Amino acid sequence: MIVVAGEALIDLVPRGTGALAALTPALGGGPFNTAVALGRLGSPAAFCSRVSRDAFGEALLDRLRETGVDVASVQRGDEPTTLAVATVGTDGSAAYTFYVEGTADRLFTTPRALPAGTRAVSFGTCSLVLEPGASAYEELLRTASARGVFTALDPNIRPGLIPDADAYRARFESWLPSVSLLKLSAEDAEWLGRSPREWAAAGPAAVVVTRGGDGLTVFTRGGGEHSVPGERVEVVDTIGAGDTVNAALLHGLAVRGALSDEGVAALDADGWAGLLGFAARAAAVTCSRAGAEPPYAHELETGG
Repeated sequence: MIVVAGEALIDLVPRGTGALAALTPALGGGPFNTAVALGRLGSPAAFCSRVSRDAFGEALLDRLRETGVDVASVQRGDEPTTLAVATVGTDGSAAYTFYVEGTADRLFTTPRALPAGTRAVSFGTCSLVLEPGASAYEELLRTASARGVFTALDPNIRPGLIPDADAYRARFESWLPSVSLLKLSAEDAEWLGRSPREWAAAGPAAVVVTRGGDGLTVFTRGGGEHSVPGERVEVVDTIGAGDTVNAALLHGLAVRGALSDEGVAALDADGWAGLLGFAARAAAVTCSRAGAEPPYAHELETGG
């Protein structure tokens, strides 16, 4: 079981051009998208979050259930669902404005236990920034790691949500000894201000950096470096692409029996080429579709 911990929200995506283009609601949130992608790839997955009882919240849970994701660990609240207004550039890249005050996912509390059979827990995005929930997710990260559970982190930096950049960078560094797999976009790495090799030396067994259409590179704790090119595809938008990479990496590691620090360390060049290539193909499928619509297993080569 791979548990994904973090927010589920509604993306408001423009359909058309101009400042007053119609906005279409779409199910989203980095952790939510990762959970859906895991379910579609065929990995047993569970979602751990706090979700509103409003209509948006019900739709989010319905999608998770339809995808086969266990929602027994989801907390519920009467607060509204977080909204993220997307702006899509001419190259398909997406930027967001968030409406987060008083929303349900910010009030997440640390669960007493993870679901039975949990092998890995994935964290990231807004949930590790917005208090008081951020401290609860941080506690879950540290607790899971201390118990020997494989942990994955995608900070998915949203500068507009971070009031004190230096304080966040220091907090981010404090998480790294508890992180098994760190995934960063090239933009995240630049904003955080250190090289991927430095992050790999700070705790994670591996650091994967995504470079959009230019592909992916992994830096391992032992000093290894492996890259694959991106998959060429006609990009509709990039919404959910990084989240799909998260899911593909976790799914691929699970398929290989490598969902542990030792398993990651044992991957050779061919193993990384296969895993990163699988992630690149999965992300390309997501980019070829509007919104966060990750691929199903049958759309990709078997096994990752």
